[in-house]
Amino acid sequence: MTYLLQALQARVGEFVSLRRDIHRHPELAFEEHRTAALVADKLEGWGYAVHRGLGGTGVVGTLQRGQGTRRLGLRADMDALPIEEASGAEWRSQRPGLMHACGHDGHTAMLLAAARHLAEQGRFDGTLNLIFQPAEEGGGGALRMMADGLFEQHPCDAVFAMHNMPGIPQGRLVLREGATMASSDYATITLTGIGGHGALPQHTADPIVAAASLVMALQTVVSRNVDPLQAAVVTVGALNAGRANNVIPATATLELSVRALDREVRTLLERRIKALVQSQAESFGVHASIDWRAGYAVLVNTPEETAFAREVAVELLGAEQVTLQGPPLTGSEDFAFMLERVPGSYLFIGNGDAPGNCMVHHPGYDFNDDNIAIGSAYWVKLTERFLGAGGRPPASKITITAGECRHRPAPEGANSHERSGPVLQHTNAVWRDVTRVTHRRSKARADGMGRISQVPRTGGAASARSDSCAQPLSIGVISCV
Repeated sequence: MTYLLQALQARVGEFVSLRRDIHRHPELAFEEHRTAALVADKLEGWGYAVHRGLGGTGVVGTLQRGQGTRRLGLRADMDALPIEEASGAEWRSQRPGLMHACGHDGHTAMLLAAARHLAEQGRFDGTLNLIFQPAEEGGGGALRMMADGLFEQHPCDAVFAMHNMPGIPQGRLVLREGATMASSDYATITLTGIGGHGALPQHTADPIVAAASLVMALQTVVSRNVDPLQAAVVTVGALNAGRANNVIPATATLELSVRALDREVRTLLERRIKALVQSQAESFGVHASIDWRAGYAVLVNTPEETAFAREVAVELLGAEQVTLQGPPLTGSEDFAFMLERVPGSYLFIGNGDAPGNCMVHHPGYDFNDDNIAIGSAYWVKLTERFLGAGGRPPASKITITAGECRHRPAPEGANSHERSGPVLQHTNAVWRDVTRVTHRRSKARADGMGRISQVPRTGGAASARSDSCAQPLSIGVISCV
């Protein structure tokens, strides 16, 4: 364990209390007034220049040291979800129907803990921008902050963010270069025919039959139009039509969720779905209208920044506690928009994999408070490395080969200030499933980005558990063997 991690663990109690305070008072997208005020007041008290109200309820804290010209952005999200909490924790939500079911309270606490340490003891030369974002849960808060001039007023040479991930051992860091989370688009398809008596279908144009055929036809977009080596999801999540068994309705409506891990595949999905809808409708003699709504972009971690982030993770925790190239996820995240403007990387911290734990977006979920020290220590080390704090450690090479993970120092004399980062060699890489997680479907409303069925939960040493999360589920979290 590093001295930095020990130091932050010794004072983490303050931020565990802060996290639980935020948890008791959850706020939905663009309503994070109490949370934003708490964050801004803390930052101002520690000497940060604070910009309030960016993107509605967003906060940016800026700390400048020395004469360095490099600029770093670290982002945490703050919003909660419209779910009734059932964790049983002493610090459970005090607002009926709302809870922090995705751990954004923990993300905020980790970044605030790092903020205080960096203000009081940080060794860096440059500008640090701490970005506390509203409305990640489907509200596109990142876009709102950017539209309000986030990167014009607070320029960054790179941006980083971290999300907790149940199903991965607590505190383990998982990184990935390239496409990491999927795009998310949504479509409402309305089929309009001619209604009539169920006993006289020859006098109607039945939109239900057309809709049923369309549901099946849509599955061929993934199986026959998308490259089998690419990932894509087309989900028909709702089909609404009619109310009586002897009445053929005039309309039927389908709701689609469409996801891809490649920008070209995303474009292909939209084109093929629209064409298929029209041709299917015509073949059944009904009219089709499509309301296509573009959602979040593909989240793509840039190579150089991800290599650097891996180095920091290995230096902090050791190679055995770091997954260098984890799997992509088909959930979505609006940090993707920031990465379209500024290079950077988005990583995961394990929230725990013990039996009986719950997924995110489950009523029994809770953030693992043991991660506050690890997450904040990671942000401190990354800041001091990126902004050139006195005496960076030697540059390293991290090599992934068949059957092993290795971390070896770079040759003597290597320029430690060149952020070349680890070199990944994927030749015949062997991956294995290292976790078993728990899953049970929740009646709670998801955020529309697929994570409710993807990721479970840990109780952690300081968190309450829910007995309702009892069915094991493998989510394919991978590690080098």
